[in-house]
Amino acid sequence: MSDFHLDGVAVVDKPAGMTSHDVVYAVRKKLHIKKVGHAGTLDPDATGVLVVGVGKGTRLLRFAQSAGKIYTGKIHFGAATTTLDASGDVTASFDMSSLSRENTVSAAFSLTGKIQQIPPMISSIKFQGKRLHRLAREGYEVEREPRSVEVYDFVILGFKESEDQRRHLKNAFSSDPAPVGPTAEVRVECSSGTYVRSLADDLGKLLGGGAFLSDLRRIQSGHFHVDNAVTPEDLDAESLRPIIDLLQDLPKIVVPSALAGAVLNGKVLTRAELSCDGLGPWALVDDTGELFGVYEPYTNSSIKPMLILANSM
Repeated sequence: MSDFHLDGVAVVDKPAGMTSHDVVYAVRKKLHIKKVGHAGTLDPDATGVLVVGVGKGTRLLRFAQSAGKIYTGKIHFGAATTTLDASGDVTASFDMSSLSRENTVSAAFSLTGKIQQIPPMISSIKFQGKRLHRLAREGYEVEREPRSVEVYDFVILGFKESEDQRRHLKNAFSSDPAPVGPTAEVRVECSSGTYVRSLADDLGKLLGGGAFLSDLRRIQSGHFHVDNAVTPEDLDAESLRPIIDLLQDLPKIVVPSALAGAVLNGKVLTRAELSCDGLGPWALVDDTGELFGVYEPYTNSSIKPMLILANSM
């Protein structure tokens, strides 16, 4: 198939051990198309929903990028690591054997709402044009500005009593005392840009010690749920969804045929011409549901194109 005809969105269940870029490469190879991108990077050890745009779908990934996310994972109390998860080197150990479920639930609740979060060094954020994780591998640590994120829900699903946490760490740990503490299974619903690893680290500090994350799984990104995702191996052209699925949160406006040409040419239109109410943006479609593009407010009475998909007619 050619790039011109193959447009859509794939909801991929990323396996552990693959980077998000690895998934993009696999999709390119599987579908024989170069124009592929993803929204919302997942750590290599993490699994779950990765939204992948194909063809024209790549132009709409910004809307999936900003969608809320839901994760599950395990937080191990008693140790802190360089990466804030099980893949890093241990930086400190704690005896948190007396930590109770009640205290953990209370502390997790205090980390909900709008919070300031410092991104970890092992992340894809850029600093002076270079990814932080590359700087970290070179031995550098730079000051990161706190980011405003929102944690809608931080639930303790399960709580396993105190244990030796060394067996959960990938790197050898030989110093004393050994990291001791319980393990909590958690579910986190949060805004885009939230680092669950940082949330685990913050929770450990809040409880008077340290903690690291493992088994991170993104079960939902926006409207896309892992139950409806496919593995990279099972992905094919038939599993692609229409690109308009990336705009499920936007109001749909049906464009009269007399205005279709004006929309495709990116003309500024009045709100009245398209009966656009609300704050926008709006997904503009024809009477069959085919997507023309996205318009946004321009003046109090007019709207302008945010993006137009060529050859939509």
